[in-house]
Amino acid sequence: MQANVPRGVWTVEQLRSQQLPKKDIIKFLQDHGSDSFLVEHKLLGNIKNVAKTKNKDHLFTAYKRLFETKRFKITESVSKVSELVKNVKVNDEKPKETKSEETLEVGPPKYVKSVLEKGDKTSFPKKGDVHCWCTGTLQDGTVFDTNVQTSSKKKNAKPLSFKVGVGKIIRGWDEAFLTMSKGKKAQLEIEPEWAHGKKDQPDAKIPPNATLIFEVELVHID
Repeated sequence: MQANVPRGVWTVEQLRSQQLPKKDIIKFLQDHGSDSFLVEHKLLGNIKNVAKTKNKDHLFTAYKRLFETKRFKITESVSKVSELVKNVKVNDEKPKETKSEETLEVGPPKYVKSVLEKGDKTSFPKKGDVHCWCTGTLQDGTVFDTNVQTSSKKKNAKPLSFKVGVGKIIRGWDEAFLTMSKGKKAQLEIEPEWAHGKKDQPDAKIPPNATLIFEVELVHID
């Protein structure tokens, strides 16, 4: 097993150099760090998005700690990973009992995705256009937006279209939709930091620091 443990590939000077992209360091850490290590250092998720939130000092410290603690993927026990995933929570609230018992997928530490219906598990969006049905609510149940068909809106209702994975939508959607396959229905509970943060959205009646809940169905991928 020791023969498979990765060796350090950069010197201290290279790690601190502006010529070494943060994305390269993040990719190395995600490729070799154990799941618990990545959660602890908040390095899970889309590399581009992680790079936006982590500076070189944070990555340098994580890189150094990886080799000091030897918490590589191959050294992480299955039981430890299972316990970690079980205990990772987006917030202190317990999942509602109405959520599907089928799967509760824990994403990067700012949203929770509860599966309502499985997708085809083959057609996943990449960076491009997707189309979905969506209903957005606040934590008190107030609906602030929906494009779902109703008896009074059948003629005008159509799937919402947007580009995913390019930073054009809230980060919680960017992260979650990249993990969904065509036909999948899910509930997304997104913390303020990965929604609209401290900014309010008067037109949508979304207050500052709001946790948003979306019920979404991915119907088409371009």
